[in-house]
Amino acid sequence: MPTLLVVHHTPSPALHTLLEAVLDGAARVEGVEVRVRPALTAAALDVLECDGYVLGTPANLGMVSGALKHFFDVVYYPCLGATAGRPYGLYVHGNDDVQGAVRDVERIVTGLRWRQVHDHVRVLGPPAPDAVEACWDLGATVAVRLAEP
Repeated sequence: MPTLLVVHHTPSPALHTLLEAVLDGAARVEGVEVRVRPALTAAALDVLECDGYVLGTPANLGMVSGALKHFFDVVYYPCLGATAGRPYGLYVHGNDDVQGAVRDVERIVTGLRWRQVHDHVRVLGPPAPDAVEACWDLGATVAVRLAEP
């Protein structure tokens, strides 16, 4: 059975709302197992054992969170090459700007050669219903890509 790994750093109620929407969307897809790991505890083995990824992070001072950066520092070389071509999606929450955080993640996943399968979900301020729906769709879309033959 294909497995989706959701790696997140969720220090705020806003990010918790977005994470729950991603998980709810992914859970609606039959035939895909969903694993959830906080960014500070996710390991290379988690990445290697899964077939696709959803990443969630706050934008801290315009950059990806230290927790998600730590995740990439831990998994980058052990997963380089072995996970090329796998699908991923990203959601980012910030109060003012998320562009730097998106750029940071894009640089890293370009090196890993992961394949973006959904527009990045960029959320500023309190999550509006359309942002929650976009995160639901993000989780469902990445899971559907894994379920496809």
